[in-house]
Order: sequence, then C-alpha cells, then structure tokens
Amino acid sequence: MNGGGNGTHNWAYDSTVGIQAETVHNSTVYVVPPDASPEEKYRVGLRYLENGVPSRARDMFRQAINNGYDNAEVTFHWVLAMLGARSYHDLGAEELRELHAAFARMPAHPEGEWKESLRVAFALLETAGTEDGDTKRVLDQVRALPPLQRDAILLHFDLVLAGGLKDGLWAENRKQAEADRFGNDRIGRVWAYFEPDPIGPRAVPPRPSTAAAARKALPVRAGVFGGLAAFLWILALIADPAAAVLQLLVVAGAGLTAVHFGRQWSYREQRSKTTGLGAQVPFTGHPAANGDGFTNGVRHSFDHYFSNRVPRGITPHDWLGWTAHLRSSLVAEIALLYRESRVGVDRVNWLIRHLAEDARDRHERGVLFDDQRENQATSALKALCVVALVVCGITALAMLGTVFSGGGAQVLLALLTVVGMVWSGSTAASMWQQTQGEEHRVAVETREYEQRLAERQVAYEKWRTYLEATRPSELEMETWLACDKTLFVDEALRHYQLNWRDLITHTILMTPARPYKRGRVRGGPWRYSRYSLRLFLVTQDGVREISTEFDFTDASRGDEQRSNYRFDALSSVQVTERAQVGYDLELILTNGPARRIRVKDADTHQLAPDENAQEIAEINLNAAGFIHTFRLLEGIAADGKGWIERNNAGDPPSFGTDD
Repeated sequence: MNGGGNGTHNWAYDSTVGIQAETVHNSTVYVVPPDASPEEKYRVGLRYLENGVPSRARDMFRQAINNGYDNAEVTFHWVLAMLGARSYHDLGAEELRELHAAFARMPAHPEGEWKESLRVAFALLETAGTEDGDTKRVLDQVRALPPLQRDAILLHFDLVLAGGLKDGLWAENRKQAEADRFGNDRIGRVWAYFEPDPIGPRAVPPRPSTAAAARKALPVRAGVFGGLAAFLWILALIADPAAAVLQLLVVAGAGLTAVHFGRQWSYREQRSKTTGLGAQVPFTGHPAANGDGFTNGVRHSFDHYFSNRVPRGITPHDWLGWTAHLRSSLVAEIALLYRESRVGVDRVNWLIRHLAEDARDRHERGVLFDDQRENQATSALKALCVVALVVCGITALAMLGTVFSGGGAQVLLALLTVVGMVWSGSTAASMWQQTQGEEHRVAVETREYEQRLAERQVAYEKWRTYLEATRPSELEMETWLACDKTLFVDEALRHYQLNWRDLITHTILMTPARPYKRGRVRGGPWRYSRYSLRLFLVTQDGVREISTEFDFTDASRGDEQRSNYRFDALSSVQVTERAQVGYDLELILTNGPARRIRVKDADTHQLAPDENAQEIAEINLNAAGFIHTFRLLEGIAADGKGWIERNNAGDPPSFGTDD
C-alpha cells in the first residue's frame, strides 16, 4: 500500500463521546397508513427515492405494482430504485428477472414522456460500458428528456453509467452540482434540521392551600374573642360610659389598621420564606436542585444563554454574578418541570433562552432586582402594623383601668375576661393570618402561573413556527448531499488525472464523524452534521482510496488522506454488528494494520413505537452507501484481479431498443 495509509484509520473506535444531539422529527412524509391504496404507496416510495433511500422505494413500488398500480411512470421510478446506489452486477437473480419482465411490459404502456424516459433508461442499461460511437445516440436521448426525468436518471444511475456515457454527461452534472450546492439558503437553514422539536411550555402551578383546618376553627375562636371583648366593653361602659365609647372607637380603628397592614405583612413574610427570586415554589432540598445529568445540562444552558443575553452597559461576567441566585432558582424550576425520561436539555433550550431574554428585559425596565424596594415596603408595613397593635393594646389597658375604676366584683370578671381574650384572640389571629395569607398566596400564584404559562406559550409557538419554516426538507438535504458527493468525486478525478473511461467502478462510503449532531424524519435515514467520506476508485491497476472529514452544515472539508493498493493487497473484509454500538467495517490488508470503520451508530433507543429496528438499520446502511461498498470490497478481497473479469463493464445486459 502506498502513501497516506495512516490517515484512514478510525479514531474513537468504541466511543460514543462527541455525539452532541439526536432528534427524530415527527413527520408523516414516510408514513404508510394501514389502508393505503397502491397509489399512496407509490407516492411514499417516490419520496423515499427522491430522498436517497432507494431500498425502501423498491419495496413501495413493488407493492404498488403487485396491487395493480402499474404504468410507465411507476415502472420508470421502479427501475431507478432498482439501480439506485448499486451497479447492475449487484442485482440478484430474482431482481434481474423482474427487470426483464418490466422491459417486456413496456410496449403495453401508452406513449408519452414517461414511456420515453423508461425506454431511455433501458437503453442506458444496455449501452453501459460500450464504445463512444455507440453511446452518442443514447446521450442525445438523455439530453432530450424533460429535466425532471433526465436529472433523476443521472442521479440514480450513478453506478451504472461508466466510460464514454459518464464522460459525456459529467461536465454538465458537475456544473449542476456547483449551482445547487448552496441553493435555498443552505448555510442559513441546515442547522434547523438537527434542532430537536421543542417540548411544550410548562410552569409550576400554585400550591394548594394549607389553611383548611385553620379556616374551619377560625369562626369559633373569633366568636369567643368577640364575645369576651364585647363583655369587657360592657363592663367599661357601666363604669364610665363616656370613656368606654371613646376607647371602643380607638380600639376599633387601631384593630382595623393592624388587620389591614398585618395581612400584607404576613403574606410577604410567607412568600419570602417559601420562594426564591424568580421562583414560585420552594425548591430547596428537592432532588432536582442537587444536580444530576439533566440538571447539570440545564444549568450549563442557563449559564450559556445568560452570558449571551446581557443588558446594555453590563459585562457578561458581572451579569452572571448578579443573577447567580436567579439562575439557580430557574435551574431548579426547569429541572423539576421537565426531568423525565427521553427529554433532553436541547428540547427545552427554547424556554431557557426565553427566560434569559426575559431577565435581561426586566432588568432594563428596572423591575428585576427589586429586593430593596420589597424590603422597604415590608418594613413600612411592619412599622404601621406594630404601631396599630401598640395603640390597640394601650387602649385595651385603658379600658381595663376604666373597669377597675368601678370597683367591686367587676375587677375579677374583667381579669378573667382579659385572660380569655388573650387566649382566644391570639389563636384566632394566628388562624386568621394563616387563612388570609394562604388565600392571598393562592390567588397571586394562580394569576402569576397563568401569566407565565401564557408568556411561555407565545414564546413556544414563535420558536416552533420559526423552526418549521427554517428546517430543510428531506429532498433539500438529499440534494445538498448529492452535490457534495459529486464535487468530491470530481476533485478526486482531477487529482489523479482520471477520466470516467479509466474507471471500472467507484463507490462512496459515508460514515458519521465525531463530534456530530444527527437527525432524521420518522421512517427515514439518519443525517449527520459531520461526515467522514471515503471514495474508492477502482481501475485496472488497483484501488485508490480518498477519505476526508466533511462538515455538512457549511460544506467545508478537512485534509484528505489518500491510499493506493493493489487488488491482492486487500486480504479480507468483515462486518461486525453490535446492537448497543452499531455497525463496524473492518478492512484487512496484507501489508498494513486492520482498519476499523464505524459505519453507523446504534439507534434502537431512538426508534418510534411503530418503527422496525431492522428496517431502519437497513435504510441507514443503504443511505451510507454501505451495501455497494461492502459487496465491492468483498468481491475484490475474494477474487483479486479476477474480480475485473467477473464484473466486466463491457458486458452490459441485453435489452432490445424496439417495443
């Protein structure tokens, strides 16, 4: 093996470190209802074909045809699916019989653009690998097709076209790839494909009232206190009517004042003890506040968004310091609301971002850090309440003195009455305070809960709508990826100064490159933010392998590693499937170390209930180009240079050109 061999070794072989995000979009693009008609199955198959999953397209088309939905359009796309991502020699005996049967049915289809496209597709199969003079007529037929059919043939017959056919079409194919590579605002939109669907808004509901027992006992204690107070006033009225009336007015005024300010004082004291800044429930001691994996992720997100959503005139460092208590309280709230299985932090980042922006906006309005004003208001309430109670107590003592001035047995009765008033009044006041405080708290927390939930609902809808409008479709993702592969192949050919007529065949293996984000539509293949691309060019002299890491989000590529080896240098090819890890491809060379390539990571835990694990694995392996790559390398390893004769591109299938 020559040059660059070390560059293709796989790193982080058994590790899942670096997988940053995974998401499955709940789309119905690939959903086939149980009662789907043959035409509906065809439409789903067409989406699979357009979006780079020809293996599933074949199944859908076959079901549609077997159920009577057979016409030139369906057959044309079925032929494309049969040859999509594989060469003619990859077809099994049964598939070859099906292909010839489809050709035999072609005369029965009515004339039109689809029948002409089907006729050209079969002509391409028959002409593949022939000399230039025999290909000019077919090339002219391909170019004469409508753009939709022409582009589909060029895309899905990639491994069928060779020699003069490929050379004749390659320049325009490359030109189209350069034009479409960054189309539809790829750079500005591709990130949204890997963004998970946000989870709905939640808020901490108000705690239930704890004053039921106090509310039940309050009328009795208040009645006892009121009766005893009335009796004491009667005793004072007997002793000195004028003084008693004046004292009653003072006590009533002072008592009502104490009640008014005492209720607000009680509520604020209770609220300050049970809540932190920015929170509505007591989180202290809750398991979510202690810091598990999810909670730590929430904390990291809050730190990130608070450091990026900073009020004007404040440094990020100072802002993080001032809001430390606020962030801790919000972290505990979000962890409590969303700490459930299969809910990742990335699904609630929209809410964390909203809370960071809300804190910034409230600070700029001057209503975030209002502890001092709150404390000043509470201190004023305390002072007014205490003054009113002191006046009430002094007046009560004066009333007791008025009773004493009457002398006689009234003195003993007054003392007993005062003792009863102290006992019943203190308990009644405590119960009243608890009842009023709880009622006020529940009312305020309910109002705040509804307000917070409404604000979060607006933020959620805004983010969800923006995400749906920005997220690329499956077709756009597949188009961009196909353009990237085309230009990668073109650069490799230019580097080695090869024409397509110099190649026997080629294949591209796409594997995930860590760290990556990955996403998929339900029923579809995983798509990655970073790929490792391996291109194998097979010529008469041997195999040229070019590999590079590729960032799909901006179409940038890293350094390339190149390896060249003879046919007999490839000793064996093995595949290892491990359910909890994924699929590995191992290449063993006679003069080099074994090279292990992670083809795909495990995805069992990301399957929807109605998805089949084996089916999804097959979809991903086909989308990665694994099936054709494995068969190609396995054949070379088994037959050496004899593989060329067994897969002679100059021996195309026999299809007639007349109906």
